[in-house]
Amino acid sequence: MNLDSFQQWASEIDDALSHVWMVRRFLKHCDEAEDDPDLQDISRDLYDFMLALGPARTAQDFRLYMKQANKKIKKLERATNLFVEIQPEVSGHTNFAMAARSLQLAVSSIGSTVAAAKQALSAEKGTAEIVPDIPDSDEEE
Repeated sequence: MNLDSFQQWASEIDDALSHVWMVRRFLKHCDEAEDDPDLQDISRDLYDFMLALGPARTAQDFRLYMKQANKKIKKLERATNLFVEIQPEVSGHTNFAMAARSLQLAVSSIGSTVAAAKQALSAEKGTAEIVPDIPDSDEEE
């Protein structure tokens, strides 16, 4: 697999992360988050995913970037599912509904990109690992 493939996958994830970032900022600064530990946890989990990718992005190490995305995707998906589940209870305001939808779409795109990368590498190497020494995303950190 050439570097261009890894760079393209990272670019696709970065595009979706712009939405994740905006939802995270919205949740972090909304009044409802002050007294809601679930919203605070969701905001932290969204940030954790982006923080994990930052050093690899800065170094333009796209293989490491994809390794980190693979490692953290399940946690990002769990946070997204929790927000979608609790959003109606937190607030029925359109801002919250749109934030939930935006996050759901962005994380779905990120998950699809990680899955496509794993599939392409699996076909090439006979394994689903993005980098041979990383655990599959189903394993906890």
